[in-house]
Amino acid sequence: MKIRKAVLADAKGIAKVHVDSWKTTYDNIVPVEYLNKLSYESREQLWKNSIPNGGVYVAETSEGEVVGFASGGKERTGKYTGYAGELYAIYILKEYQGNGLGSLLVKPLIDELQLQNISTMLVLVLEDNSSRLFYEALGAEKIDTIEVEFSGQRVQELVYGWSDIRNIFKK
Repeated sequence: MKIRKAVLADAKGIAKVHVDSWKTTYDNIVPVEYLNKLSYESREQLWKNSIPNGGVYVAETSEGEVVGFASGGKERTGKYTGYAGELYAIYILKEYQGNGLGSLLVKPLIDELQLQNISTMLVLVLEDNSSRLFYEALGAEKIDTIEVEFSGQRVQELVYGWSDIRNIFKK
């Protein structure tokens, strides 16, 4: 598996991972109506707009297929003082999960944040998403719970934070 910084040509592959991962990860967590409205085309456009801003990394197979991605940058809400960075998204196709790919995708993002003198980070994760255990295993601590809505259904989202990202992979 190769981990590298995303380029514009990756937008289509990232969009596929994004949509397919949402449908497997959030099945029975968010309404099916919401999941059915997700489209490769709209996500591809989102990634074409996001990739040039940096902070996007992909995992690809030896055949060049994108099977996972992570994105992040500066914390977006300004609500969590003391947390300057944010892991915006990390998604891996279901069949590639559970073999350390998540850590491999997070590491270059952390390195990029540190180059921007950012040493703290947070991530938001739906409470019923078992991926929260991944963040806990990396040392994140729950700092807040918020409510979000998908197609009229309210769900809890957990906010996890790392007070020092320099220590995440120093174990």
